[in-house]
Order: sequence, then structure tokens, then C-alpha cells
Amino acid sequence: MCTFLLPKTVIKQIDKFRKHCLWRGSDINSKKTPKAAWKMVCDTKDNGGLGVLNLRTQNESLLLKNLHKFFNRTDLPWVQLIWNQHYHQGRLPTPGSRRGSFWWRDSLSLLDTYKGMALAIVRDGKSTKFWLDVWDDQYLSAQWPQLFSFAKNQNITIQ
Repeated sequence: MCTFLLPKTVIKQIDKFRKHCLWRGSDINSKKTPKAAWKMVCDTKDNGGLGVLNLRTQNESLLLKNLHKFFNRTDLPWVQLIWNQHYHQGRLPTPGSRRGSFWWRDSLSLLDTYKGMALAIVRDGKSTKFWLDVWDDQYLSAQWPQLFSFAKNQNITIQ
């Protein structure tokens, strides 16, 4: 789950097996009715549920960790490899980018989600986009759309 984005059909099938296991036990042909709604089962224990994980959320969270490690330039071989192989000229990844392996493209599919929840902290400015990163809970491009329309380079970094 931390390697690639699971298709919705796979998650649906896994959830089907989890539901059957929970409600039917070892008897695969049992027709027992559920004792509780699946949504309630997936709720946290503090809220009265069983704490069963939502696989889509878990999958996306694990992939978002890859983006966090990448943008913070964590000292990991794969992070250095991707920076050196695909982004050595200072260009940053964009949503829908076709660069890299299948797992990197799956991580990049969540780039908008990551950018929406990540806070821009300027260090050397190489990986902080002026217009397209979140500043004070919103994008500058959304805060000043008319000014953004005049920008020659809309992907410009702080550096």
C-alpha cells in the first residue's frame, strides 16, 4: 500500500472479504445478517466503532509520506535518486507528471492533496513554489487571481 495506489475495485474486493470474515466467521456459506453497519465498524474505538481501517485513506496516507520525504529531501537513497534523475535542473514535479517509475507516478497523483495540506517553509527556496504552495492557509494564485494571470512563470520557486 505504500508502493502504489490501489485501484478502487481491489479495495472494494478486500473490503468484501473483510466484511464476510467479520460477519460470517469461518463458514463461507453462512447467510447471517450483519450486526452493525460497516461504516460504524470502520469508526474509531473512541467513537464506538471497532477501529477497522479505511483502506483508501490508509493507502493515500502512506503514499503522501513519500511526497513528504521527497520535498523535505530526507537523506534516503531513493529521494536522492529521484532528485538527481528527474529534477536536477531545479524543476519541481507537477500534478499529472509522467516522470519516474509507476510508484512515483502514483505518489505524484496525490500531489495536489499534499500541497493542500503541507505548509511551505522556506529554507533555500528550491522546492517552494511562490504561486502554487500554501501560504497562510491558501494559495497566492487563488488569493490574487488577476495578478497571477500576469505571471510569466507560474511555477516559479522562491529561490
